[in-house]
Amino acid sequence: MKRKITLKQIARELDVSISTVSKALSGSKEISEDTTQKIQAFAKLYNYKPNNIALSLKNRKTKTIGILIPEIVHHFFSTVIRGIELVANKRGYNVIVGLSNESFTKEIINMEMLANGSIDGFILSISKETLLKQDYHHFNATINQGMPIVMFDRVVNEVECDKVIVDDFNGAVKAVNKLIQNACKNIALITTMDYVSVGRLRTQGYLEALENNKIVADSNLILKIDDSLDVENHLEILENEIQKFFELNKKIDGVFAVNELYAVTAMKVAKKLGLSIPEDVQVIGFTDGVLSKHATPTLTTVSQHGQKMGEQAANLLIDRLESDNTEYDQYIVNNNPKSDFIKLVIETEIIERESTK
Repeated sequence: MKRKITLKQIARELDVSISTVSKALSGSKEISEDTTQKIQAFAKLYNYKPNNIALSLKNRKTKTIGILIPEIVHHFFSTVIRGIELVANKRGYNVIVGLSNESFTKEIINMEMLANGSIDGFILSISKETLLKQDYHHFNATINQGMPIVMFDRVVNEVECDKVIVDDFNGAVKAVNKLIQNACKNIALITTMDYVSVGRLRTQGYLEALENNKIVADSNLILKIDDSLDVENHLEILENEIQKFFELNKKIDGVFAVNELYAVTAMKVAKKLGLSIPEDVQVIGFTDGVLSKHATPTLTTVSQHGQKMGEQAANLLIDRLESDNTEYDQYIVNNNPKSDFIKLVIETEIIERESTK
């Protein structure tokens, strides 16, 4: 009897990437015909079954939702999971959580594993590496085989599915407006690289707020942290970056950070440099998590309402699963651009604490 084989094993045996195997098995034109035939022949030889989606969809017996998130340590993602679980359990569904750890390859492996008859649909947030590569074939392949996906927080236009997002742009505008109203004249931005959509939108909101208040944006006051660095496990790297930033820009009297880790670190560095918060520097961070509530001083934040986002995502997916799928299936078959996919936007609010006046 032929041994069962996994996506990872095929890649290793044929000395190609997991992405190449995944694309070849889904018939992607990006892979050469020769490589595709070789991979498909090898998979057939070892009786490899990519996704037992058809059986799962036909029987609808799993009553389980797959959640795929980039990381578990962030309070935001844990609140989203809480919201998904609340709705899922109320509506008779269980959840399975998978972690991509911000890895493109792990994202593919997790989707492959969970879609193999274990779940009815996905709720997911895209990994940073996938966003950097701009390779979304695994999402489209899953959808094209009939399994619904709902994306939240980090989403892309290239994948047609239901989506739930935070109003990142206007949330940033609110935060910077708050600093301006509090008489800040030199407002710094600590953000991510632009390939992460939420960081890019928050950066755009920062620039919009400055322009609306007739303040000329100064590129020297924008610090973009390299997301490829594992700053959460090497906080000294982040601290050093922010300290150099403060030392080069001594007039900073306000800071807007696109996440709470950057904001709390900025407060730590400011105090280390002898600055008082909020007297000398006022700080606002995006995401109202545990760090914000327990920082000294406590941090003013833009709340993303993660639990509400999770509840909305779960309702969207379960509604999709329990509705008459005729129209959905017709979309998949005909690739009809006039889809009925829904995009929900969750409004933000400022939670005022001690880091602002």
